[in-house]
Amino acid sequence: MDVSPIRPGLWRWTAPHPDWTPKEGGPGGWEREVGCLYYEAPDAVVLFDPLAPPDGTPDAERFWRALDDDVNRLGRPVAVLLTVHCHERSAQAVYDRYREGPGASIWLPEGSKSQVEVIPTDTVGPEAPLPGDVRAYGSGGPDAEEFLYYVPAHRALFAGDVLVGEGDGRLRLGWVDDDSAWKRDRLLPSLRPLLDLPIEMVLVSHGRSTLEGGRDALARALEEPAWRR
Repeated sequence: MDVSPIRPGLWRWTAPHPDWTPKEGGPGGWEREVGCLYYEAPDAVVLFDPLAPPDGTPDAERFWRALDDDVNRLGRPVAVLLTVHCHERSAQAVYDRYREGPGASIWLPEGSKSQVEVIPTDTVGPEAPLPGDVRAYGSGGPDAEEFLYYVPAHRALFAGDVLVGEGDGRLRLGWVDDDSAWKRDRLLPSLRPLLDLPIEMVLVSHGRSTLEGGRDALARALEEPAWRR
């Protein structure tokens, strides 16, 4: 597990993806470690796509101890915001751990609800008020299975699978068929309004995040071919 402070109250950590195999790696592949986000909002501790290290490992003990300390220090409810159904990973474990203390919630896009084992407490939509003044944007429209989250306090965009970070500030659309009508007619029109936001950083689950020039990096990603394995 690697923990990287980005700004006061905003941290990114990585943990090994539970379904990763060596064939996914290598040239053009995606990394075994995936990124998650911790945000101290005035009204909640917000975790984006949380993934805890494997149970019984020193990293797991370290992770839960640090999170317990933060939740106890702040005394705020814990909100889990999921970008997409396949990122439910440790959401239930987080919810079960904190629901009897300061309180906990799990937020999931409506379009993903039929594909998860976890039971969300709340539904994410374009107009739904979210903890921490976070804003949600559907990748493909308001009924999308996957949403991106914008944190105004840090001018940061968090993406699950729809964007991949290639390093050096470069982003790509992820797991998208460049020739599909869905990309042309739904995905790109749904993402272009993000360019109206003052985005400084784009924090991604897969690959390297863009910590400056995020709006320009996103604009390039919408014009270039998608990421390929």
